[in-house]
Amino acid sequence: MPSKSYVFFISITAALGGFLFGFDTAVISGAERAIQEVWHLSDWMHGLAIASALYGTVIGALFGGIPADRFGRKKNLLWIGLLYFVSALGSGIAWDVTSFTVFRFIGGLGVGASSVVAPMYISEIAPAKNRGLLVALYQFNIVLGIVIAYMSNYLIGTAEIAEEWRWMLGVEAIPALIYSAMIFRIPESPRWLIAKHNQHEEARAILSRTDPEGADEAIRLAIEEEKSLQQKGTWMAIFSKRFLPTTLLSVMIAFFNQVSGINAIIYFAPRVFEMAGISTENALISTIGIGVVNLLATFLGLYLIDRLGRKKLMYIGSFGYIISLSLMAYNFLGPGIPSFWLPIFVFGFIISHAVGQGSVIWVFISEMFPNELRAYGQSLGSFTHWILAALIANVFPYFANQFGPGYIFSFFALMMVLQLLWVRFKMPETKGKSLEEIHREIN
Repeated sequence: MPSKSYVFFISITAALGGFLFGFDTAVISGAERAIQEVWHLSDWMHGLAIASALYGTVIGALFGGIPADRFGRKKNLLWIGLLYFVSALGSGIAWDVTSFTVFRFIGGLGVGASSVVAPMYISEIAPAKNRGLLVALYQFNIVLGIVIAYMSNYLIGTAEIAEEWRWMLGVEAIPALIYSAMIFRIPESPRWLIAKHNQHEEARAILSRTDPEGADEAIRLAIEEEKSLQQKGTWMAIFSKRFLPTTLLSVMIAFFNQVSGINAIIYFAPRVFEMAGISTENALISTIGIGVVNLLATFLGLYLIDRLGRKKLMYIGSFGYIISLSLMAYNFLGPGIPSFWLPIFVFGFIISHAVGQGSVIWVFISEMFPNELRAYGQSLGSFTHWILAALIANVFPYFANQFGPGYIFSFFALMMVLQLLWVRFKMPETKGKSLEEIHREIN
């Protein structure tokens, strides 16, 4: 298999963890009402059962780097696939709310760990010239998984199947099993082999197939990096004086990703549209539009990330955020704007996210840390992303009802002004550089 085809196959295989991530996150939307009715759940217990996956995601992100650092990226990708499989099968056959909650929590562990291991693995195996595109395949697969989950729910929901909610959740076991089988065909991360086992020849054999032009240079720089790095891979090392600036870059891009309000829109779009006076039917149609626009705009982000670079995409996204969020806020706070404009402003927001932060975040975090510390740095960035996602999802309905969505979107717009300043003065450009060159420049 030619090197370009081979590295693409490896990358898309690892990125399929993102497809399962998106599918697992979105599929519950079609089943949650039936689950409450079947087990006669209170609102509190229902919320806990549905949110259990999100709690698992936070834990999986925080600790996913530890086994990836100890046992290797490939084994962890396989374990992640098996977590998805067990969760899907278990959720589909759950016999009570406790078993359902446990199985959904297991799936959340897979989501969180996937957001750590998959982008990291792809970044360590990809050539520098198209690393952005290959790592961003993970984000594309997340978006694709969300759209396919909505379609799957619709097809099952209209098929007149008994206990359809079980089939909605259980069908994820099929792609999870396929993904797990495909993992056997990909190699271990060459940079992990060097950093953890000094297996230079094994690493060279892999890189000679995935990056034949840069293999020798990558090996040389990886060895030099290991010699110069005096700290072994631990959680505390990423908070040392030397690596704290790098750690802050990883944390801040994840922070800004969530205070853009992206998950508030993804989770609560129908509610936001209805608060603007849009009918329930049109609100649901607009929500489907969000998924389609997100997918198409993500294609554009993939095309541009290695051509324009990470920083320019963040500039584009930041300006787009500020304009679209300001218009959304004005739609609620200003006088006499027809409600039909709101979906258009939201679509502009989604495009800004997909081209900017959505395409860049997992790429940028995976590039920031030396080989020895990457698993822990990736975990911290992913954990920041997920803990803020959980907090914003929890507080958005309360603040929207108390103060109105106009003020909430104004706050998000202000945060994006701060993001623009951070991009201008703090964010480095990493386009076209090897991982080792990036670390040498910023550390």
